[in-house]
Amino acid sequence: MTLAEHFPPRDDARAFGAGDGLRVAIIASSYNYIRDGVALTLNRLVAYLESQGVKVLVFAPVGKTPALEHTGTLIAVPSIPVPGRPEYRCAFALPKSARETLRAFAPDVIHIALAPDLLGYSALKTAKALGVPAVASCHTRFETYLKHYPGSRLIEGVLKTYLKYAYGQAREVYVPSPSMVDALLADGLRNNFKLWPRGVDTHLFHPEQRHSDFRVRHGIGAKDFTVAFVSRLVREKELDTVIATLKALTAKGVAHKALIVGDGPDRAMLEAALPGAVFTGFLEGEALAQAYAASDVFLFPSETETFGNVTLEAMASGLPAICADATGSRSLVLDGKTGYLAKPRQGEDFAARIAGLAADELLRARMGAAARTRSLDFSWDDCMARILDYYRAVAAEARA
Repeated sequence: MTLAEHFPPRDDARAFGAGDGLRVAIIASSYNYIRDGVALTLNRLVAYLESQGVKVLVFAPVGKTPALEHTGTLIAVPSIPVPGRPEYRCAFALPKSARETLRAFAPDVIHIALAPDLLGYSALKTAKALGVPAVASCHTRFETYLKHYPGSRLIEGVLKTYLKYAYGQAREVYVPSPSMVDALLADGLRNNFKLWPRGVDTHLFHPEQRHSDFRVRHGIGAKDFTVAFVSRLVREKELDTVIATLKALTAKGVAHKALIVGDGPDRAMLEAALPGAVFTGFLEGEALAQAYAASDVFLFPSETETFGNVTLEAMASGLPAICADATGSRSLVLDGKTGYLAKPRQGEDFAARIAGLAADELLRARMGAAARTRSLDFSWDDCMARILDYYRAVAAEARA
């Protein structure tokens, strides 16, 4: 089936009913070439929208080998690997062919998963030229990545200026957590924000996924106090703080086993620094759920999160979460109730919190149960229905 047959033209590009007439174009810098939180969330969004009868067309860069089987119809846009970080791609502006496809598709809303690249800039310009309302979503704290790369802090001001302009051009900006809204407002951005939280599969991620055979397979003893860290293994996830925390636990005489789940370009560095840790590589589905449930606490010192999907998965699995007191985590973890918020980049503070939980099994159980209860408030269906309501309202306003 051709693209024209799949998305036939309509007489009135603004006419739509309760759901099945709506057309949404999604323009993203990450959709299927890498398995990150942005790509997974957007694929889940497209699947939900299509299940509701919405026509969706996605424009995004692609790599030679897809990291996941994407959902929906994807139009590739030009891109190149990021120098020094080839697992990421830098997208160029929408080419003429993509702009013509977008025009023929006649969307009611253009949703830009905004990144500081030419693709996002050109998408805003194209939306304006077509007279289609543009909305944006915030997925990553790009400015917090900079401190992890020598010399890159020099462009922090330019980056913030661009994001302030781009978010300001959008009709609405969808932000995953109240703490991220606070951070953006503190940077002087105009308040066109609406909350778009994430969800968690509480049936998959569940304390009952704890099975002794997972521990046996990975050399973890039945009584080993296990600290889990689940993430892409890249420096911006504060791997230095992970190392400092686990070494501080050892220095305090706290017996523990570190379980590192994930993969990435900095895995070798982490393995060299933590020779006693268990590295599982990338896990998904049941295997990932069992890894969480096989652990006793969850460690996550990243400051770059806008939400923290892995933190929510850990909480649903019944783990107290010890996270950085930063955006994302601050809106999920109830300090002293479902876990702790530790001082960012302070391994000693993270270690002190974990040591207290290692010494008190009842406290761990109480916090883990509270974390599980809190996770039940985050439903994928609810959060996707919310954004569909946003689209409908924006489209109706533009049509009026």
